Amino acid sequence: MAFVLLFLNECSKTVLNTTSNLPALKPQSTDSSAGNWIPVLLSSPSQVPVNAPSGTNSATYLAELTSIKSEQQNLSNDQLSKIQYWSAGNVLRWNEILRGLVAEHNIPPYQNPDGSYPIPSSTNPFNYPEYPFSNPPYAARAYAYIAAAQYDALVAAYYYKNLYHRGAPYVQDPGIKMYGTKTNLPSYPSEAGVIAGVTSEMMKLLFPTDYTAIFQKANDAEIAAVQSGSASPSDIQAGDSLGRKIADLFIARAKTDKTSLAVGNPSIWAALQSQTAATGETPWISLETPARPPMLPLFGNVHSLISDSATLVSLRPGPPPSTSSAEMKKELNDELQYTLHPTAENIRITQFWGDGVGTVTPPGHWNSIACNDFINQNYSEVRWARNLAFLNLALFDAAIVCWNTKYYYFNPRPSQLNPAIKTLTGVPNFPSYISGHSTFSGAACGVLSFLVPAQANAYVQMATEASNSRVVSGIHYQIDCTTGLQVGTSIANLSIKKLKASGGN
Repeated sequence: MAFVLLFLNECSKTVLNTTSNLPALKPQSTDSSAGNWIPVLLSSPSQVPVNAPSGTNSATYLAELTSIKSEQQNLSNDQLSKIQYWSAGNVLRWNEILRGLVAEHNIPPYQNPDGSYPIPSSTNPFNYPEYPFSNPPYAARAYAYIAAAQYDALVAAYYYKNLYHRGAPYVQDPGIKMYGTKTNLPSYPSEAGVIAGVTSEMMKLLFPTDYTAIFQKANDAEIAAVQSGSASPSDIQAGDSLGRKIADLFIARAKTDKTSLAVGNPSIWAALQSQTAATGETPWISLETPARPPMLPLFGNVHSLISDSATLVSLRPGPPPSTSSAEMKKELNDELQYTLHPTAENIRITQFWGDGVGTVTPPGHWNSIACNDFINQNYSEVRWARNLAFLNLALFDAAIVCWNTKYYYFNPRPSQLNPAIKTLTGVPNFPSYISGHSTFSGAACGVLSFLVPAQANAYVQMATEASNSRVVSGIHYQIDCTTGLQVGTSIANLSIKKLKASGGN
């Protein structure tokens, strides 16, 4: 379970707080009407049918209750620890696990002996390089698909909870102890089951080489829910089945969203250079040795889950200054001065917001910030899912618009135009304009400020700092970052509009 170890290592960093000893989720509201909320992909919460449960007086169900009581009498310390871990919130825990997977797979492949670079293949995921390379665009897509699928699955589960209204085991039998927070929310189908089912299926698609460990985590979550007294085995089975069927719908969508074409090919890579040179501008080139192909040059054509392509293309900003202009010369001189005379503060923010190879990426960094703040909001599971879904849908759209812009203008990095500029961190292998960090940060800041308005000023400060870190480190021109923040804010507004329309406000 390498990804678990990496996740734990990530938690030791300033960017992630350790959450191992959290108390049980204690929502201010159960959001019992969430079955009426509008899903992202499902046509309606009832699109996937769920059969009615057996009656609470049936022999089958009574045997389930007897089994739970028996198990609770002999819980080990390990079992109690797992109950406590998952009781803090299934959506939270799976987001933490996902961040660990992203960090594990955020490793660019080494070159072949002939100087070429191998490309991970989803059809042969165990071959070197293992699939995926979870770079920022891939990670943004993964966070979005999983969060949106969890949200849709929970909305559907809440619809059936209200339809069948079968109470939790601890409600049915006073001899069953509840390890966690007691609520009046029906338990069929189980939240833990539906989240485990939908998430494990989505992760199998996105991180196929880790499926054994993922399956074990799903099993742990479901067993913990039964042993906690919050769900019966049939509650879990119904939820798990519902979640997996909803995952199938998202998987079918993912297979047609054009991500498989995002790598491009040598002809496309060469055309980007020649087309840019034909305009009289200096085209971007890889500064790695040997030169590495550009990262996902066609990701800007990937289909969003909530926005049409024409809308996203309309958010592409105007061009950066000409590479031969006086404005660009000034920007280059500013970059040179930052890197020649780095301050302690500039080094700090460069390191804190680096989010490079082996990390959770910029979208993951903002997921961590969101989760740390959501913990204090006492959300229900379905509200956790809703809020993370629309945050990550915005981050996914930010990746699409940002990469569309990068490869439309194909603008060189500062250290390409002036080799005297030595960055305070590595040089990303894709064009400069606009800044990915800034676009992601503008999008996240906007959505989070809407969700947690008391923290809005803090989010603005964080987004500004994240954006500035790319300037003072010598990676980006100021115009890249200023424009990226603006574009990110526009993307946030699209997601917020969808969020408001979803219900639950």
